[in-house]
Amino acid sequence: MRIGCHISISGGIQNAPKRAASLDCETMQIFTRPPQGGKSSSLTNKICEEFKIQNSKFKIRNIYIHCPYYINLASANNRVRYGSARAVRDELERASLIGAKYVVVHLGSAKDLGEKKAIKQVVKILKKTLDGYDGSAKLLPENTAGAGKIIGDSFSELAKIIKLVNNKNIAGICMDTQHSFASGYDWTNFENTFDKIKSEIDINLIKLIHSNDSLVDCGSRKDRHANIGKGKIGLNPFKKIVKFAVKNNVDMICETAMPGVKEDIEILKKMRDLL
Repeated sequence: MRIGCHISISGGIQNAPKRAASLDCETMQIFTRPPQGGKSSSLTNKICEEFKIQNSKFKIRNIYIHCPYYINLASANNRVRYGSARAVRDELERASLIGAKYVVVHLGSAKDLGEKKAIKQVVKILKKTLDGYDGSAKLLPENTAGAGKIIGDSFSELAKIIKLVNNKNIAGICMDTQHSFASGYDWTNFENTFDKIKSEIDINLIKLIHSNDSLVDCGSRKDRHANIGKGKIGLNPFKKIVKFAVKNNVDMICETAMPGVKEDIEILKKMRDLL
């Protein structure tokens, strides 16, 4: 079980491992393209090889890719929907080129179609996206904070989508602690919350944890991250979340603000070491 954070790829992905090491990361998450949109940089054989060399040099293991934010597989707009599908497929291909383990994705919003139609469409477009894909990287849908009609604000919804798509290239989910807290899963009451999650999804499907405290209250449905122990979740629940991660060999990625993210990594490592 490794601990790290999201790392900038400014100047090229080959620069990310050194940045990760400077924050004492053991693993890392990156974008491979501008998260808000725009042309993706080319991943040449030389760049991919250098990236792998740098990861080995700085002992960064298990690389995670986050899809850009504009993805909306439930859009009623064909250009947006199919453009999103192409971007997800492209991210899987790019992740495979650089040896990344998983690609994390937000599935989109049901505001155009309504929940039932939106989920049906997401399932259909994911099947098409993954058709014929034989790369090494696998897809992880991420739970959301639930603002508006964003898909995936409950673990039961993600479980339903994974079951309906029924494709080995969806390995499971990425569980975000802040998003789940914001959508009503109260980590301050860990046992009850964990029992609720287990009733909604097979916990073996949790393959990555985004470890973020919350600036906002439980059930606020707002995506607002805080540094570990400095938000509404607090330190004690994270001790139990770390214990789960260790027991199940699930890596933890912090998506918290600089410069505090380095301390967040240190806090989580100390929790792990005490086990």
